[in-house]
Amino acid sequence: MDTMTLWHLTGWEFAALAFAALLVGFSKTAVSGANTVSLAIFAAVLPARASTGILLPVLIAGDVLAVLTYRRHAHWPTLWRLFPAVGVGVAVGTLFLVWADDAIVRTSIGVILLLMAGVTVWRRRRADASDPAGDEGTASRAGRVKARSYGVLGGFTTMVANAGGPVMSMYLLSAGFRKLGFLGTSAFFFLIVNVSKVPFSAGLGLIDGRSLLLDAALVVFVVPGAFLGKWAVTRINQRLFERLVIAATIVGGLQLLLA
Repeated sequence: MDTMTLWHLTGWEFAALAFAALLVGFSKTAVSGANTVSLAIFAAVLPARASTGILLPVLIAGDVLAVLTYRRHAHWPTLWRLFPAVGVGVAVGTLFLVWADDAIVRTSIGVILLLMAGVTVWRRRRADASDPAGDEGTASRAGRVKARSYGVLGGFTTMVANAGGPVMSMYLLSAGFRKLGFLGTSAFFFLIVNVSKVPFSAGLGLIDGRSLLLDAALVVFVVPGAFLGKWAVTRINQRLFERLVIAATIVGGLQLLLA
């Protein structure tokens, strides 16, 4: 089995995971994609393969809190366009995890983090150079192609590294979503996708009773993070926070690649 138990951790390691869990709650209700920092922490403290399975229930807890907070703002036509392609990406990611060993998964997570940081920088520069206003319900052929492309990439990255947040953030922002529509749509998207990943992760030996005990201890920290995010969402300096997230993501990716 690839799972870890609560008793394998030192006090400092558990504190790092607890902080990462708090950040998951914050990212789900305030700044989607910030949990790439949590991903880096989990992969640094735990074996890479084990980290993906242990982080998944923590993410689901954050997704539930986000749905309860922003459930009225989801845009379901967008979700229905994304789900088939995401399913393909999840299937490809599952096959990758069957083949890849821990070192390859660790390297892949590092590369994905660096790619997502680059994608986020590109998205910000593009948003600064153009009018972000758009039509959330665009159903043109180009829109469908874009949804499928992002859906496959998002499904693969979320299955392999729980790193689909930046991919979907870029897609939703490029589609013209405003803050509440963005948060509501992404909340339902990740709740449904992450729950659908549970059987795959369990089948790969990444989730079992021992890992769930560690998750139960960590989920406690997701709740205050979610409340902090809900409080901060109308007050936070988004630009500064995104810069900090990008910097932390780059450091985390480099640490995984060089370790």
